[in-house]
Amino acid sequence: MRFVVLGAGSIGRRHLANAVALGHTIAAVHDPDGVRLLEAGRIAGEAAVLTTSEREALAVDADAALVCSPPDVHVTQARAAVARGRHVFIEKPLSHTLDGVDALVAEATRAGRAVLVGCNLRFVPSLRRVRRLLDDGRIGTPLSARAHCGYYLPYWRPHTDYRRGYAAHQSTGGGIILDAIHELDYLRWLLGEPREVFCYADKLSRLEIDTEDSAEILLRFDGGAIGNVHLDYVRRAYGRSCEVIGEDGVIVWDYSSPLVRVYDKDGQAEDYAEPPNAEGNLMYVEELRHLVDCIEHGATPELDAAGGRTVLAIALAAKRSAAEGRPVRLEP
Repeated sequence: MRFVVLGAGSIGRRHLANAVALGHTIAAVHDPDGVRLLEAGRIAGEAAVLTTSEREALAVDADAALVCSPPDVHVTQARAAVARGRHVFIEKPLSHTLDGVDALVAEATRAGRAVLVGCNLRFVPSLRRVRRLLDDGRIGTPLSARAHCGYYLPYWRPHTDYRRGYAAHQSTGGGIILDAIHELDYLRWLLGEPREVFCYADKLSRLEIDTEDSAEILLRFDGGAIGNVHLDYVRRAYGRSCEVIGEDGVIVWDYSSPLVRVYDKDGQAEDYAEPPNAEGNLMYVEELRHLVDCIEHGATPELDAAGGRTVLAIALAAKRSAAEGRPVRLEP
């Protein structure tokens, strides 16, 4: 399969390297930064066109575009790729606003192009175990959930100045709510659609950013369950975990272990040790394999453009709630 990669930052180079390792061809790489282009070119191989022109990159013959640029240009680039007849992978979040998102959904559907939004935690074996346990009714009806993700922003990409990255700026789609949108996505994946959001969020630390660095989000789901999501850019030790409390037990998930522990109605524990996410990369490899399956065999995208829009709307509702100091209802 032939890929065009739009955006040669850390995540773009990761997807590029995985594609090469899986035997695919990199047809072109676009990035406005010449240094990043050269770094990507060393991975992509001599056949890849390296260009600072998005239009030139999309003009190269390819099967799909991997949109790995900052969130504020995701939708524009994805629509341009669909217009060229490409299937599309879009890194999370789908965008930083809803502008153009409905048009992307409609255009991809009309063109018969697959769109996969990159919420890669769906491909972590331990979290997939949690989903199966819930589907099997191991803890009865889910009543509440608590999800957490925190890590100090300067540690995320230690070889770059965090102040210059997209995450530090509202205008490019930064802020912990959009950056850690995974938690909102997987709670929706596990518990169904939320219908109301309330959020406190602010910049509380000394980080040199113009976005929120901490957020506490409450969600009310269709089935009545209540979710609590804590997100931050300030935790010096990386942490990501979730606890789902059901009528008949509790499921505890820890990303780093990776451990899934189930407590039954009598408080007895059973552990499930899943394969680790080797070097933080296994989930991305499986995600890329899934994209190829969608393109070659018509598999249903794990999170398509419409689903990505729904998750984005939840995140934007949280930001709106924090700004207005009130709960925000989500449309069915």
